[in-house]
Amino acid sequence: MGFCTSCGAALTDGTRFCASCGKPAAGGGLSSYSAVPLEPLDYAIQGDNLQVARVRLKPGQEIYAEAGKMVYKTPNVAWETRMSGVTLGEKLWGALKRTVTGESLFLTYFRSTGNGEVGFAGNYPGRIQAFSLTAGQSVMAQRHAFLFAQTTVQLNVAFAKKLGAGLLAGEGFILEKLTGPGQVFIHGGGDFVEFELQAGEGLHVDTGCIVAFDESVDYDIQYVGGIKTALFGGEGLFLATLTGPGKVIVQSMTLDKLRRELIPMRTGGDERSGPLGAIGGIFDSDD
Repeated sequence: MGFCTSCGAALTDGTRFCASCGKPAAGGGLSSYSAVPLEPLDYAIQGDNLQVARVRLKPGQEIYAEAGKMVYKTPNVAWETRMSGVTLGEKLWGALKRTVTGESLFLTYFRSTGNGEVGFAGNYPGRIQAFSLTAGQSVMAQRHAFLFAQTTVQLNVAFAKKLGAGLLAGEGFILEKLTGPGQVFIHGGGDFVEFELQAGEGLHVDTGCIVAFDESVDYDIQYVGGIKTALFGGEGLFLATLTGPGKVIVQSMTLDKLRRELIPMRTGGDERSGPLGAIGGIFDSDD
């Protein structure tokens, strides 16, 4: 049994067209389909808060990564930077979506001609999380979280359900949607805390502290408390509300927090220096 890497639906042997999306399967002229069972990656994640993912590629195995995330590779691993997608339209649409998420227009593809190795790491102190996704299974991740994945994994854009609140919340407005089959790796700041939410169980999280969550988790952005709490509590006006069932991963350090701590002559306070800083944070969408 194979699978359609366009929509993730399972394909039985001899299938010429995907029953879910209707596009040709293997042999139909589109290289985005495969009738070969997917082989898992041989990898290891090393380090503590400056982790490196070491991927040992077998002959013919291919992965793709966010531009600038490679640390090293062996000489027999060829690399090529290109837009994702098969047709020109898919490439242009993919480039547009990546522009929205604040990522580079191109992805880097790595393919081994023998037994090779590639290493990847994030751009700031944090941890790496691996997901093994089945066909059609998706995980939602924060912007800039994507590190690398098998070429069968689709990288798309997802938005907050409430457009107005999402625009004001900034950090939690745009998400990355990663759909299997295949293995995908993401990076977040500081240490990770994992929650396994039961059906109906909720969790309130600072919008910038979300690393990833299952697609089954209901995600929304809401006003919290009163204006006094929001302005003088140093936490901003919005929190992300996550409702189970499903897995949620939260990070202890955001890129925005790290930037503020590195600013010279900082006036103090964990999140923002005062009411004006809290108001200004509404429109800050760097994360």
